This record gives sequence, C-alpha cells and structure tokens, in this order.
Amino acid sequence: MIWLWQIPVESALLRAIALQAGAAVYRWCTDEVEPHDRFDYWREVRSKGLFGVTAELEREQRANFFGEFSLRQLGGGAGLVELKASPYTVERSISDIAYAPGDAICVYQQLGSGGWFGGLRSSDFAIANGSFATSHTDLPYRTAPLGAGGFHLRILKIPLGTIPAQDKRMRELAPRTFGDPTLAPLLGACFAELGEASTDSGADATSLVQALAHLALIERGIVRPGSRRGQAALRTARLSQARRLIARHLQNPDLAPSMVADELGVSVRHLHMLFESAAKSFSQTVTDERLKQSRRLMREAPERLIADIAAACGFESLATYYRVFNAAYGMAPGDFRSDFRAQGPDSR
Repeated sequence: MIWLWQIPVESALLRAIALQAGAAVYRWCTDEVEPHDRFDYWREVRSKGLFGVTAELEREQRANFFGEFSLRQLGGGAGLVELKASPYTVERSISDIAYAPGDAICVYQQLGSGGWFGGLRSSDFAIANGSFATSHTDLPYRTAPLGAGGFHLRILKIPLGTIPAQDKRMRELAPRTFGDPTLAPLLGACFAELGEASTDSGADATSLVQALAHLALIERGIVRPGSRRGQAALRTARLSQARRLIARHLQNPDLAPSMVADELGVSVRHLHMLFESAAKSFSQTVTDERLKQSRRLMREAPERLIADIAAACGFESLATYYRVFNAAYGMAPGDFRSDFRAQGPDSR
C-alpha cells in the first residue's frame, strides 16, 4: 500500500502536471522509460517526488519492473490515485515525512491480491482484496504486496484543512483497516462514483470526497454517525449506493423504488428522501441512465436493432423509448444514429 503525497515544488512531475492543467487525469507508465531505468525512475521521481516514500527492490529484479498510475486532481487539494505495480517494498520514514509532509487523511481501497502493512506506531496487519483502510499521511510505515500480483489500489488523499470536522485526533490516525463491515458497500459505492464523476461535476465530487472523509472518521470514532456531519455522509453514501443499484438493474423494465429500497435496507420513503437532495428524482435518474446507456449501445453496436437496444436498456416498449428519447434530445433514436455515423465516432 502506498499512502498519498505532498508534491515538492522542485519535482519535475509537478511541472509535468502543470503543463497538463485542464486535463482530467494525469497518467504515467514505466513503458515510457528504458527498461534498465524503470525502477530507478519510479523510485526517484514517482515514489519519492510524488508519493513521498522510499521504494526498494533487489537489483536483479529491477529489469522486469512495471508500474503505472493515474492521478485525478479534485477540488480543495484532494486527489484520487489508482496505482498498479509489480512487487517491491515501500517505506515512509521520518525523513520522508520531513521531506514531503502531507497533513492529510488517506482513504485507501485494496484492489489487488492483498498487502502486508507495518508501522512504528501500529501492529502489523494484512489487508485483503476489496477491503478499505485509512491513515494520516505523516506517520511512518512499511508495506509490501502479498503474493506475486504486486500492488493494485486506489487512494484518496483529503487535506485536513478541507475537512469540516476538525479534531486533533485526526493527526494520530495510524494505518488501520475498516472494522465495520456495514461501511464497506458505502465506501465502495462512493469510490466507484467518484471515479466515474465527470470533470464538470465539481459539486458532486466534493460531496463524495467529504462523505468518504467522514465515513473514515465515523469508523475511527471521531465523528458520531448520528451527528449532522455523520448523517450527511451516510446520506451521500447511500445515495451513491442507490445509483449503483439502479445501474445494476437498469435493463429490468420492472425496476422500481421498492426494489432498490429493499437492497439498501431502507424504506421507500427514505429512498425518495435521499433523491430529494440530488439534482434528479429516482424516476428521472432511471430514465436518464437508460437513455445514456442506449446512446452508448448505438455508438458501440451501430448495426444492432433499435428495438433490441430499447429492450436491453429496460424500456417497457419501443414507443416509450422513442417518446422519451425525442423529449430528451429533440430527435428520434434513428436520427441520432445517422448523425453519429455521418460525423464519426469522435463527434459525441
């Protein structure tokens, strides 16, 4: 596991990111470097310069090293990283912290085969695929992947200054996995939606970041679930989970609030209350997602019958699909497809 960073101003990477201002995501892969230089570059420029950690790997294993990551900068200085790399060991030492202090909370999602973690102020532990953990950036630790699969993880860094629930205990959060199993599906939904949020949905991204921060603080006992901030975080996370459930059942024409409410474990009234704080109601969200999915299918499968696409997206009839599509986009589905074919795949 690798916890997030404070980018030193002299870092070459900072200049690279600055040149890409306006880009939604910054991506980098060791394939851009000669094989014999890949691990050294990863260690000095990526690990030390970006993540503020010390990376180590036996010299005879370096020729086969591979690593890649994406960095998405969010509002308020928050950042979302997804990282994949072949096995190596990582340490964030006292000198690393002094070189690149972060003063942030990191919420981490394990996506690979698992990892070992140990620190000067915590007991060793292993974290499994799909599990979550959190810590403050400026506490020492050591980590390595379990097995030959290497690292695969997402990390969300949230500067302490942007978290409304200020508490000195936040700087004492030694690395630890989430112990409350009821929070895992909420965290997973927020991470998934944050990764899919468009670049122009800043308000949505900010609410998801704050929800993840407060869910972490709920798990650590710093924020009470029944407090105003705790309830707001739980509402945001449950709404995110509801949207994921809608996407999962989109092709079912009988998709109804009762179905989603049952899977969430809440009443139908509570489900509608969740959507009252969103830009669209439950039914509007379902219709919007079905229309988006139908457009994707028309782009990806231009020879597929429109009637098949309508059924695959859960519309109860072809007539309903035509009526709803025309109301939303001012044209019939067939006209959209013809327009897309004429203008080429990059037109929409």
